[in-house]
Amino acid sequence: MPDNSPCFILFYTIHDVLRAEKILKEHKVKHELVPVPRNLSSDCGMCVKIEDQIDTVQPLLTGLEIAGCYLKDGEQL
Repeated sequence: MPDNSPCFILFYTIHDVLRAEKILKEHKVKHELVPVPRNLSSDCGMCVKIEDQIDTVQPLLTGLEIAGCYLKDGEQL
């Protein structure tokens, strides 16, 4: 993943989005809850946007059902 490209983590439910937010806050990972970009889709409509490497964040979210991780242009990671 390019260093300055935001990554969007999509979840199946808003509950998983909120759980992810709580975990990321606990680990002091810079993130934002944002609407899913139009070129991507999701069952719940909200996603987590991060600037950090997904490789360091993904292990923190073990146990949550992740629908996908995407770059802004729609490229799936």
